[in-house]
Amino acid sequence: MASTDQDVVPEVPAFDKDGVRLTVDDAIATVSLTNPAKRNAQNPALWRALAEAGRLLPGSVRVVVLRAEGKSFSAGLDRQAFTPEGFDGEPSFVDLARGGDAELDATIAGYQEGFTWWRRSDLVSIAAVQGHAIGAGFQLALACDLRVVADDVQFAMRETSLGLVPDLTGTHPLVGLVGYARALEICVTGRFVHAEEAVSTGLANVAVPADQLEGAVRDLAAAILAAPRDAVIETKALLRGASDRNYEEQRAAERAAQARRLRDLAGVGE
Repeated sequence: MASTDQDVVPEVPAFDKDGVRLTVDDAIATVSLTNPAKRNAQNPALWRALAEAGRLLPGSVRVVVLRAEGKSFSAGLDRQAFTPEGFDGEPSFVDLARGGDAELDATIAGYQEGFTWWRRSDLVSIAAVQGHAIGAGFQLALACDLRVVADDVQFAMRETSLGLVPDLTGTHPLVGLVGYARALEICVTGRFVHAEEAVSTGLANVAVPADQLEGAVRDLAAAILAAPRDAVIETKALLRGASDRNYEEQRAAERAAQARRLRDLAGVGE
């Protein structure tokens, strides 16, 4: 018997390389860091894999969960980056410093691409964070919309202590979440931020015992999926843009968004 449209199963991307694995289950995608032996330390190949995972997401996905295997979410940049040789096939820090301004800017922009797609307007991303989330690991957690943390979490921004700056898109969300003064103090001291402080400052949405982390993330994803997709998208856009609008502009944005929702629900074209 000939197959019908109902018989066709959507193709699920098969992606598992360079320490990143993508799996898709209907409306939920899971991106896993898969190198627990190195505490999910990061390098340019992993950043490219993260960017590729974002490009592979099918349109059915509404929630993306970012998780990591092992006891640590990510210990940050692989220490091999600080050797004169750097990583095989990659420019070393010395090579980057000796390059032209445009080349250096383009290289860093390429690294950032693995951190930028998590806040897409059509998705809600949730980072499930346990153990160490240091430097690039902290910034990857900050790239997501929401953070659920285990009670053993240890955030730290160590770049400044190494003579560098956080450059993987983490500074904007960090200031937005905890304010300028606390963000500055966290970055320039490189100290650890533990679960209780992370929740009390807004850095994390909730902290749970480590053995309950996956279940808490699963429950949060289900709650997000219970709301109509278009309403979630409009609400996310309203909240994301609120800090850039004054009060009257935000009122106007609310009215425009609500008008779109009412017309859509009523089946009335604009």
